[in-house]
Amino acid sequence: MFDRVIVAVLKNMEKEPLFTVPERVEMLREVTRQFRSVEVDVFQGLLVDYAGKRDAAVILRGIRAVSDYEYELQMALMNPQARAAP
Repeated sequence: MFDRVIVAVLKNMEKEPLFTVPERVEMLREVTRQFRSVEVDVFQGLLVDYAGKRDAAVILRGIRAVSDYEYELQMALMNPQARAAP
């Protein structure tokens, strides 16, 4: 479906996740190793800014619960780039 996929890990100093950023990056690289078109990267700041810097045309976000969907919908509606997409 895509020529290139970037799995982007947010570096957020305000959160204390179970795994560190380097641990998450290593795990992601391990599970995506067989796919040549997949890149694992780390970013800080807003995802929409990162996507723009990487010339990403599509953003896929993981949703674990209905509350995740509601949050992602609010984020999408706040970003003009998201509303401009067909």
